Amino acid sequence: MGLVGILLGLALMMWLAYRGWTVLIVAPVAALLAAAISGEPLLAHWTQTFMGGAGRFVTQWFPMFLLGGLFGKLMDDSGSITSIARFLTERLGTRRTMLSVVLASAVVTYGGVSVFVAFFVLVPMAKEMFRAADIPRRLMPATIGLGAFTFTMSAMPGTPSVNNAIPMPYFGTTAFAAPGLGIIASIIIMVIGMWWLRRAEAAARKAGEGYGKSAEESPAIDETVRVQATAAGDFDPAEIQHGGHSASLPPIVIAALPLAVVICTNFLMSLVVLPRLDFSFLAKEAWGETTIGAVAGVWSVVIALAAATLTVIVFNFRRFPALRGSLDAGAVSSVLPILTIASLVGFGAVVAALPAFADVRDALLSVGGGPLISLTIAVNALAGLTGTASGGMAIVLNILGDTFMQLAAEHGIDPALMHRVTTIGAGTLDALPHNGTVLLLLQISGLTHKESYFDMVMTVIVTCIIALAAVLILGTMFGSF
Repeated sequence: MGLVGILLGLALMMWLAYRGWTVLIVAPVAALLAAAISGEPLLAHWTQTFMGGAGRFVTQWFPMFLLGGLFGKLMDDSGSITSIARFLTERLGTRRTMLSVVLASAVVTYGGVSVFVAFFVLVPMAKEMFRAADIPRRLMPATIGLGAFTFTMSAMPGTPSVNNAIPMPYFGTTAFAAPGLGIIASIIIMVIGMWWLRRAEAAARKAGEGYGKSAEESPAIDETVRVQATAAGDFDPAEIQHGGHSASLPPIVIAALPLAVVICTNFLMSLVVLPRLDFSFLAKEAWGETTIGAVAGVWSVVIALAAATLTVIVFNFRRFPALRGSLDAGAVSSVLPILTIASLVGFGAVVAALPAFADVRDALLSVGGGPLISLTIAVNALAGLTGTASGGMAIVLNILGDTFMQLAAEHGIDPALMHRVTTIGAGTLDALPHNGTVLLLLQISGLTHKESYFDMVMTVIVTCIIALAAVLILGTMFGSF
């Protein structure tokens, strides 16, 4: 009955989350259902197991969610995102509209701006460019998605995204894990994605399909979509409208400077500064009996985001009409996303504590192909079922992170390779139709699944699957590089 309880709990969570129920309610209910069918004590699992797992996630990741929310909101309100996007699109022009939108999306998200914040700037700009180039607007989500939440979220070395950060404490890695494989995966995703977009554009022109009709203004964000989006990202879309936007745009150098600060600071802290300092005191009980290897990656990203946030404020201080309002909105934007993902982790903690989970774990680890394949299957499945890459990764690594680390050591696999496989693997099937990022992008664009989702599948799922396969093959043959 224990296995039945796990399956029913997971099915209930999937069904209710797909229908727009908040994970804050769905996750504990599904966890308690699994525990009840397994004959386990309910209150103990809720207050001790569920809340213990959720609390540990919040404790570990809240600084990064908080700073990410602040940085994204300040970049938006200062006009920096708009300035960067406009600079790139003006330089490339309407003849290369799709490439312009992809690059603008990639630059701002690789620099640490939340995809949700970027959407509210990129979609209106993409509408103008697609209309001028007479490209069907149904291709906008696939174009923005290719740049905003594929390789810049999971493959590019150094990206400060939550997706790239979650594996770090489990594998003792940094955001720059397996840089060569990450760059190869990014190139594969970019090349195949752009090939598909150009093919779709050419087919549309041949058929005489133009931009099409659309509303002048983007529709208001539905509350259900907002709830689903917070499970898939690190920014509450409701906070976009709070604070105040600058009436003028900063020069491109000032606009892009914070992005450069993120990347450079992250690199220096990860690979130069922190490894050379003495952190032996971390082994003491007062500091959690940890090591610098377990926290260096997270610390590096946190320091990079903090430095970049200060940079935005210093260089754009006079542009903010309501700095305190922007800071408040950025801070508040981090709360619902982290609690939502923490609730998924709490569900996973309860499942892992059930006696029947041992059978599930043994079945997963007995899959042929070794730990890389088992890890790939696990993160793909959980990301797809929950509709969130970060949530799927967090569940798997919270339950099996130590096991996979031990298997990596036994098989001589570099933890950096495990890190990169985890991030790219979780970023494939997470973009199924119920994914909050997909839903939010479609709604902001004023489009439907019927109109745009097939092209999104090709640019944000198929491309990542091919890149994942390439990383698995190269990693198996040559190891991490």
